[in-house]
Amino acid sequence: MTRYVKDHRTRFYVMRHAPTEWNRAGRIQGQADSPLTRDGEMWADQWGRQLAELRLQRILSSDTGRAVTTARRINQTLQLPLDHDIRLREQDWGQWTGRTIAAIRKTQEDRFRQQERRGWSFCPPGGEERLDVLQRARDSLQAAGRKWPGSRLLVISHEGVLKCLVYHLAILQSCGASFDPMASYHLHCLALENERLVLEQMNALAFRPPARHGTPAHGGKPKG
Repeated sequence: MTRYVKDHRTRFYVMRHAPTEWNRAGRIQGQADSPLTRDGEMWADQWGRQLAELRLQRILSSDTGRAVTTARRINQTLQLPLDHDIRLREQDWGQWTGRTIAAIRKTQEDRFRQQERRGWSFCPPGGEERLDVLQRARDSLQAAGRKWPGSRLLVISHEGVLKCLVYHLAILQSCGASFDPMASYHLHCLALENERLVLEQMNALAFRPPARHGTPAHGGKPKG
């Protein structure tokens, strides 16, 4: 006779907020903010319907306005308990907040290249290291796992935070093997068991845009 073992893992379905005015302009938001675009609002409304099939039990979001607005619009469909955590905020880009990557490269090319070479220690002037972003994001998910063990949580955060989490776990689990890059407007599945965070699936779900709207523009840099 087959014996079924209950799965005690807490699962996190992590995603980026909907596109904003600064995303459209290519400006670095960091821990500053800008409103969702009209298309972004429509995307978030549709995401709620698409996410309904995942049997989620709670939403946890960054406390920035763009993440909170995305969460609330999604939750118009899901109708779940909604919590916010400051630790899920985007990386602080310090003096480069509000600027474009192109403008920074033009005026501070050497400084920007120097930071890019630092990898996980990348830190904009007056800002925050990527390693610090990774640590606080992990702390947030581990705390959520202790508070709501065995739950299925939708986590709405920012591109830089998601890249830190997903790429770090992918590197750990692949032991140096190549892996597909994550996409900005996809859902990624992480799990927590005994305080250990693991990547279950990168790009687990691609969000469908409203039929009459095109895909919003977004870049590969962790700035939003």
